[in-house]
Amino acid sequence: MAHCPYCGTHVMEDETYCIKCGKNLPDDMDVRLKQKSFDKYWYIPLSLILVILIAISLSYVILQHKTQTALSLYEQGVAHIEKGSYEKGRNLFQDAVQYHPNFNQAQAALSFTQSALTIETDIQKAHDAAQDNDFQRALSLVNETERQLDNFSGEAVAQLIDYVSKQRDQVKTLQLKHELQQDPTIDELKILLWDAEAIANEEAATMTKDIRERIIDFTFSKASEQINNNHFKDATVIVEDGLKYAPQSEKLLSLQTTIEKEQTAFETMQQERIEQAINTAVEEQQINENDAIELVSVSAKNDEQGNLLIEGKVKSVATIPINSISVEYALTTKNGEQFSTHHVYVYPDVLYPGEIGQFEFTHYDIQNKGDDIRVKVDTIKWYTN
Repeated sequence: MAHCPYCGTHVMEDETYCIKCGKNLPDDMDVRLKQKSFDKYWYIPLSLILVILIAISLSYVILQHKTQTALSLYEQGVAHIEKGSYEKGRNLFQDAVQYHPNFNQAQAALSFTQSALTIETDIQKAHDAAQDNDFQRALSLVNETERQLDNFSGEAVAQLIDYVSKQRDQVKTLQLKHELQQDPTIDELKILLWDAEAIANEEAATMTKDIRERIIDFTFSKASEQINNNHFKDATVIVEDGLKYAPQSEKLLSLQTTIEKEQTAFETMQQERIEQAINTAVEEQQINENDAIELVSVSAKNDEQGNLLIEGKVKSVATIPINSISVEYALTTKNGEQFSTHHVYVYPDVLYPGEIGQFEFTHYDIQNKGDDIRVKVDTIKWYTN
């Protein structure tokens, strides 16, 4: 179909004149109409190509939109899990995977958040078990949660591992507190000290300090007893063992110095005694052999069962240790009539210069006569070596 060049009316291809204006159409009008009819068939493939291009472009735009949306959701999810909001992160990662099923990072993050939520549940179970003093199960649960993270890596994973580690320390702190309430022995305290030092929180640090102070006090007390008994080697061993657990303790370090000084003083004193004994050997020998013991007191009385009880004290005025001291005494009536003699040993077996020993003997064959009997010490014997 074409247009009349004179009036613009539509005319058919085989028409030679215009129906409207009646004018004859130009001779070349037929050729132009055929050429035009031929040209119009090129629109079909061009249209198809255009449609395909539009479809491809539209698909690309849609895909880009989905990809950008998935990426945005992924980034939001990452921000949430970095704050520890694993449930919100999981929901965002699920949406991201729906927008972009082949988004591997989102799928990995989704798997991680699902594990993280499981871990949170298991951690709560661990705390419940710890509250029931089932510490073995509690620690087992915590350790198992950490193993669930072996296949993951990244900052969020590191944060979660740190969180799990802190929960383990909390369980261990509860266990330590429970064991300290059971009145542990000193050896148990030493083991608990290592456990407490391995826990990284303030409460455990406070308990560590308390345990160490208990060990220090015990060590100081036991070593002091040995010093008082002049057992300096034993005291040194005790203090050195205590310093293994409290190497910076001023109390124990000071006691260690005291032991050395006391040992030196004791050994010096002993040496001086020996030297003095040598220098005054003859003079002291007379005293030690003849006048080493002084009678302090002696008495006769009835015990609770009515038996006659003889008690007495003696004092060493010797210059050297004396031992195996025996006292021989006689029993007399009020009128001075002697009716029995006996001898008894003084305790302790060895008396050092100036020390007081005691002796006693019960006469079961003499009943209720304590007020009527007198005691007379006749002889005191001893040995000087």
